Amino acid sequence: MEHFIAAIIGFYLLSTACYLAYLFFQKDLLHRIGYLLLFFGFLCHCAMILWTFIQIGHMPVRNLFETLSLAAWAVSAVFLAIRYRFKLKVLGVFVAPLALALMLVASQLPRYAGESKGIFSSFWFVFHVICVFIGDAAFALACGAGTLYLLQERTIKRKARGFFFSRLPSLERLDATGYACIVVGFTFLTAGLIGGFIYAKAVWGRFWSWDPKEVWSAITWLVYAALLHERLAVGWRGRRAAILSIIGFAVLLFTFFGVNFFLKGHHGVFTRL
Repeated sequence: MEHFIAAIIGFYLLSTACYLAYLFFQKDLLHRIGYLLLFFGFLCHCAMILWTFIQIGHMPVRNLFETLSLAAWAVSAVFLAIRYRFKLKVLGVFVAPLALALMLVASQLPRYAGESKGIFSSFWFVFHVICVFIGDAAFALACGAGTLYLLQERTIKRKARGFFFSRLPSLERLDATGYACIVVGFTFLTAGLIGGFIYAKAVWGRFWSWDPKEVWSAITWLVYAALLHERLAVGWRGRRAAILSIIGFAVLLFTFFGVNFFLKGHHGVFTRL
């Protein structure tokens, strides 16, 4: 396990360095190296999760270490897919440090998980976890694209070719990428919530129990549903969509961390399930 963690952190650290260098020097070689390093880190991450899954016999989300590790894996996975589709190189400047930060924090946390529960092996549990984490990762990328959008818009409004003007893509491209991330995130979050309802029925005998995690997950879903509705029905684009994507991610972070630590429920302290 320690070797896996060290390799993953090493790859993500080197990828972060390359992407930051790419932001300053705009050399395609730096981007390609950063992308490959992130990809190799992702492969090591896949191997660690698979190895843990084989060792314990179920999805590794028993504690905060495993939860943050899975979140870092999901962020990397979604970025690799989005990068392949939209060729938005600069988004790696947001993703690589985020994946690195998650793994650095996770590496400092205790890994004892106590006795494993058989319900963790449920198909609907695995489906729920994977879909929710991929959805959350897509929303994280949407937040990153929204932040970059606001930076570029501010630069353009000042009519001055500042640091970010030549280093960031067009507003249209950032807006399109953010929208695609939200569509992907909303689709996976919806599927994950449905899987969670089925899983809850099997374990607790009811689809919905007003658990704080369930309530805040529903609030997160409604925030992004409102964003998609306004974009499709009213035509929200650009600045409004970027700001709401950042607000939505803030709500998601509270659902991920705040609910677990400040509110009591049957989902437990260490998982966002």
